[in-house]
Amino acid sequence: MTDLPGWLDPLPDAGQMRAIDAWAIEGQGMPSLDLMERAGTGVARLVAERAPAGRVVVVCGKGNNGGDGLVAARLLREQGREVDVLCASDPAELRGDAAANRDRLPGPPPAAFVPAAALEGAASVVDALLGTGFSGAPREPVAGAIEAINGAGGDVVAVDVPSGVDASTGEVEGVAVRAGATATFHSLKLGLCVAPGKGCAGEVRVVDIGVPPGAPREADAGLIQPRVVDAIPRRQAGSTKFSEGAVLVVGGSVGLTGAPSMAAEAAQRAGAGYVTVCVPEALNLVFEVRLLEVMSRPLAGAESGRLGPEALDPILEACERADALVLGPGLGRAEGSLELARAVARDASLPMLLDADGLNAHAGHLADLAGREAATVLTPHAGELARLLDTDSRTIEAHRLRHVREAAEAAQAVVVLKGDDTLVATPGAPVGVSAGGSAALATAGTGDVLSGVVGALLAKDLHPFDAACAAVWLHSAAGRRAGRVRGPDSVIARDVIEALPRELAESR
Repeated sequence: MTDLPGWLDPLPDAGQMRAIDAWAIEGQGMPSLDLMERAGTGVARLVAERAPAGRVVVVCGKGNNGGDGLVAARLLREQGREVDVLCASDPAELRGDAAANRDRLPGPPPAAFVPAAALEGAASVVDALLGTGFSGAPREPVAGAIEAINGAGGDVVAVDVPSGVDASTGEVEGVAVRAGATATFHSLKLGLCVAPGKGCAGEVRVVDIGVPPGAPREADAGLIQPRVVDAIPRRQAGSTKFSEGAVLVVGGSVGLTGAPSMAAEAAQRAGAGYVTVCVPEALNLVFEVRLLEVMSRPLAGAESGRLGPEALDPILEACERADALVLGPGLGRAEGSLELARAVARDASLPMLLDADGLNAHAGHLADLAGREAATVLTPHAGELARLLDTDSRTIEAHRLRHVREAAEAAQAVVVLKGDDTLVATPGAPVGVSAGGSAALATAGTGDVLSGVVGALLAKDLHPFDAACAAVWLHSAAGRRAGRVRGPDSVIARDVIEALPRELAESR
């Protein structure tokens, strides 16, 4: 557990939330019943906001999560709402604060949970079954209750975390509640921000439950905030194209000239002072016409239209005049091109962003990157990370946090696992998590844009973790801006490049 940089807002896991609760209750004298009362008040408020009228059904477990639900049920009944309370286990088994709130409940007492018929016609269903301490796959009768909630048809509000979601990882091992909204307490939880748990949470509302100021902030992950861009050096009156960072992009092949072009343009828009592309000689005219402000260096290859091992020496020579390397966009998967990528990654002594076929070249060779002395940043999507770790993309998507950390350790590098919940991991440091919300980025070429932005920030001598997190935030923000202008379904990668300058300018 590490102190977070100021631009990461803590995303505590289950153990860290227990420590915060203990600090408040045992260290600061906060009555636990008061914390539960405020939690249930937040749930009741969210239910009333989303479903102002109609019957409410609160489905409770036997722990404190159920107690929070009982508070919400009492408050809603006191407001005149029709509220049914169902328990997945014998209500007599409730203990502690949950039992106290069972006894405070006016009107009909909690009843045993019955099949889905009990939920029919409900305007709102409150999921108060499992809390942040849960992990693994739900067992009966809770699993059946979750299935019934998902089939009920009414709006679902989850208490703290949707039941079935691991609050520490976002993993879902069995069934999980698919909530329309989640009222979570004191702080966002890591599992609410990482897929697949993120997709179960719906709208997330953080409820202040009265934890006093000064609560522990240590966490193993944090949500990337806009202030991350404050560390990016800005051009000054005495700046030159050389002082603002020189980026070298290596890639391109027949049919794949767009990828290095977009990486190069994105690097420029992200503030790089000088960008050069090393490309196949046979395709050089494409780049000369397309990239007006970018220098091109055509390299001969044994196979026309592709880069191969014979390009190694001129690429390494070009690296000597660059501050950062972007390796892989559009490189292609010919064996000679993959061999070249491995050799450049091994021998280049400058900070490097590895993407696309540069990553595919290291399938089965991920640990080779650990020997690099200069900074390394990898930007795989789930399929590319699966190839790097010799597994399948479905496994990666089910355990995103675990695998991005594994890859970062194996490569001794910063690893950016792309997605709406983009994760940035580096050995021995917290994971940065993107808030996402950029559906417009779901189009070809936006990964190349991200590569260029990371390359530009590495060239400005930012710490690689800081550079990756700042680039992820800028990329996501530019995607949202482009989506507002074009509509998310019509955005193309060039729109994201064009949105970068406004995001940089408005972040000053």
